[in-house]
Amino acid sequence: MLGRLREQYRTSDKAGYVMVLPYILHFLLFTAYPLVFAFVLVFNRWDIVTPMEFIGIRNIQRLFRDATFWTAVVNTLRFLALHIPLQIVLSLLIAVILNGPIKFRSFFRGAFFLPFVVSGAVVTILWQQLYSTDAGILNLVLTRIGMQPVPWLTDPAWAICSIAIMATWKNMGFYIVLFLAGLQNVAAELYEAASIDGANRYQQFWRITLPLLQPVMLLVVILSTIGGFSLFIEPFVMTGGGPAESTLSVVLYLYKQAFQFLRMGYAATIGFALAIMIFVVTFIQRKLLDTDQPA
Repeated sequence: MLGRLREQYRTSDKAGYVMVLPYILHFLLFTAYPLVFAFVLVFNRWDIVTPMEFIGIRNIQRLFRDATFWTAVVNTLRFLALHIPLQIVLSLLIAVILNGPIKFRSFFRGAFFLPFVVSGAVVTILWQQLYSTDAGILNLVLTRIGMQPVPWLTDPAWAICSIAIMATWKNMGFYIVLFLAGLQNVAAELYEAASIDGANRYQQFWRITLPLLQPVMLLVVILSTIGGFSLFIEPFVMTGGGPAESTLSVVLYLYKQAFQFLRMGYAATIGFALAIMIFVVTFIQRKLLDTDQPA
C-alpha cells in the first residue's frame, strides 16, 4: 500500500516538473540570462563587433562624471513631477464621473481606454502633428482666437510639458479602469449613512472615497512612476531628445549609447542605475503612501 502511494507521489511530482518546465526555461532564457549578461557588461567595454574588454569599474566612474546622464535624470524627474499629479487627478476625476449614472457610460469607458491599447508610435506621431508650430491644430485654434502660436516641441520650456500632457492622455484609460474598480468596491451604504448624517458630496469624497481608494492610489502612483521612468517612445519620435537635450530621458540616453555609439557596457551601466533609481523612488512612495504598514 505504502509502495503504491509513494509511486503515485513520484508520478505526480514528475508531472508537476514537466508542467513548470516551460516557465523555468522562459525565465532562464529571457530573464535570468539577460540580467547576468548585462551585469557582466557593466565591467566590460563591448561594441558588438570586437571581443569584450574588461575595464573594471570605469563604466561606473564614467556614469558619475557624465553630465549628459544627469541631465537625462533631471529631465525624467521633471517629467514625473508633471505627469504623475496630472495622471492621478484626471484619471480619478473621470473615474468618479464614469462611476455615476450617466448616459452611454459603457461607450465612454471604452473610449477613454482605447488610446492605451493603440500603438505608442501611432499616438506619438498623431500628437506630433497636433503640436506642429506652423500647421498643428492646437496652434491654429490659438491663432483663430487671437493668441500667439506656442512652440510646443521646439522650445525647451514647453517641450517636456507637452510630452507629459501627451503621455497622460495616452495612459489615462488604464488608470481610469483601476480607479473604477476601486470605486465599485466602496459600499453604497457608507454614502447613504454619510448623507443621513448631513455630509455633502464633497465631504463624502474626502472622508469616504479617498481613504478607501488608498490601496488603488498607491498602485497608480507606483505604476505611473515606473512607466514615467521608462519614458522613451515619446521623446524618441517627437523630439529626438531635443531641443537642447530638454527632453532627453534616461531610457532614450541608454538607447543612444547602445545602438548609436555601440557602447554596450556603458548602456548596461545606465540600465542598472535606472533600476536602482526606480527601486528607491517607489520604496519611498510606498513608505509615504501606504498607511497600513506597521510603524
